[in-house]
Amino acid sequence: MSTTTTPTPKQGFHFGDIKKMFGGNTSSMRQFGILGSLIVIIALFEILTVLRNPAGATLTPGNLINVVNQYSFILILAIGMVMVIIMGHIDLSVGSVAAFVGIIVAKSMADWNLPWPAAILLGLGVGALVGAWQGFWVAYVGVPAFIVTLAGMLFFRGAQQFIGDAQTIPVPKGFQVIGTGYLPELGGPFEFNVLTMVLALLGVAWLIFWEIRTRRIQHKMGSESAPLWVSVTKVVLLSVVVLAAGWMFATGRPGTSFPVPGLILLALVIIYSFITRNTIFGRHIYAVGGNRHAARLSGVKDRWVDFFVMMNMSMMAALAGMIFVARSQASGPNDGTGWELDAIASVFIGGAAVAGGIGTVIGSIIGGLVMAFLNNGLALLGQGADVVAMIKGLVLLLAVGIDVWNKQQGRPSLTGLLMRRRHQKDAPNLTDYPTSAASTASGKKETPSE
Repeated sequence: MSTTTTPTPKQGFHFGDIKKMFGGNTSSMRQFGILGSLIVIIALFEILTVLRNPAGATLTPGNLINVVNQYSFILILAIGMVMVIIMGHIDLSVGSVAAFVGIIVAKSMADWNLPWPAAILLGLGVGALVGAWQGFWVAYVGVPAFIVTLAGMLFFRGAQQFIGDAQTIPVPKGFQVIGTGYLPELGGPFEFNVLTMVLALLGVAWLIFWEIRTRRIQHKMGSESAPLWVSVTKVVLLSVVVLAAGWMFATGRPGTSFPVPGLILLALVIIYSFITRNTIFGRHIYAVGGNRHAARLSGVKDRWVDFFVMMNMSMMAALAGMIFVARSQASGPNDGTGWELDAIASVFIGGAAVAGGIGTVIGSIIGGLVMAFLNNGLALLGQGADVVAMIKGLVLLLAVGIDVWNKQQGRPSLTGLLMRRRHQKDAPNLTDYPTSAASTASGKKETPSE
């Protein structure tokens, strides 16, 4: 007769527990490293700007609001792009599609007198049609996504110029809310935006709930839990960051608070994080990206997954284009130029693998924020576009090069560690992860990162 014992958290302080602050041996160390890089970049630019101006410039309410407003559309593109790259594809057309949808939406309101809510639905519909067109060529004709979207980049850029006649078309005030709006003021004696602080408190509540839920799952599965002090310290640190950020957004100049584009971005992060981590469709994306042949043998309809991932990307591009047009208050002939490069760079800096099968929504957002604060910080220091482009290129090269070097040296891949926790969590439910049976039969490991 055998007995089983449930592992209990270790008592006392151990230096090895520090790495469990964000998940222990199974944590996404790559993602944590990028988060650390983001913190270092923000701190560096804060110091450099303080030396120029004692009041500082990086960590001020006005600057943080500007960062969210200026780069939210790139982060939205990164959410869609990470799913495309996990599948092993690339989409070069997102900037042109965004501009194409933007000009159609602007003209529909200016020339057809379409109400702005209907114009938004029209834009999403056009994005879906564009994505279905490109998804058809990728999934059912078999043309590589690189070629399909390169053709789309050229075609839809030309179509945008043709429809708009290279003119700037203004959009109405109501439509501008999705690009320039803020959480409203509730009035009263408060000298800060109440709704912004409520949003920050909800974020803290979610952090507490998620940590409690994680520890309960670890206890139920019989896995080792980090000491309680590690969980408490992690939640306290993250809560301080969330509350501090919320306070800065809530105490900006009168009339400003947390931006509406930030709310849209936050909602998309929550939705797509859930889709990629907790749904069958999300697991099929990783399965096809990790081993298409094994996934197909396991019954995954890889063409269907290809089709909907490409269609989703174009819809995200349509949304990003509309937000940019709303913020700019007009659609112009140069909208969307270079957006695809920033989105792709954000995804790779955030830990995605070039070969596919690896990547997370949160990691891509962190990578996008690295790019955003690099752009913002260098602009605050008065650097030109040439210096900004060179530094962004070096950051992208180093982010991928370090991971490749680790693999060549026989060390664990940092991007591989990014996915290990997800697969260990899913291991008891092998029927939910369709590649498990096929990859076992073919002699391959289930974790695509190894």
